[in-house]
Amino acid sequence: MSLTHWSHWITPLIIAAILALLALTVSRTPLHDVYNRQLGQRGQTRRERLFLASLGFFVAVAVVRALTFAIHNDIGPFHNVTLHGRHIHHLVWGILLLLLVGYLWLLEIGTGSDQSSRWVGRLTSMLFGVGAALTLDEFALWLNLEDVYWQRQGRESVEAMGLFGGLLGIGIFGGPFFREVAVQITRPFHHEVRR
Repeated sequence: MSLTHWSHWITPLIIAAILALLALTVSRTPLHDVYNRQLGQRGQTRRERLFLASLGFFVAVAVVRALTFAIHNDIGPFHNVTLHGRHIHHLVWGILLLLLVGYLWLLEIGTGSDQSSRWVGRLTSMLFGVGAALTLDEFALWLNLEDVYWQRQGRESVEAMGLFGGLLGIGIFGGPFFREVAVQITRPFHHEVRR
């Protein structure tokens, strides 16, 4: 079956539809003001980019896990993506997305800098999260160099996703806390310099 078959595009279409629905809901409701106050006050912030990457990550994890469960249990019209009889794992698409986003960021497209478009920054942030989810969901595959997704070793993927999701959360919510900790720790040194 060729890659142009509709069923091969179901995962990205579902992820894109959910993220677009969330974006439309926020932009067309009073949540828009809340979003701007909390995340987008002065142009694009690191916190906004981390939030959007987290959103893309967790939506992709939920969709991919649900679809792989459906494929594994032969539920619905879903099946593995194959090309010339070879199973193309979703980590391949994740790696390609991460490479694309990384390249765009090297070109300073979507980085949140003054020259970069804000919507492109939001899009690349979400794509980074989606790419990370697709890649880490099959962490056990690239760690063990064999398909252990539904075996005991497949738990390593869940642990890797949990660790990365936790890091994204710390980045979003822990930033102000860690900055304040740094100020408190370095405060005695600031007084000595002034004397």
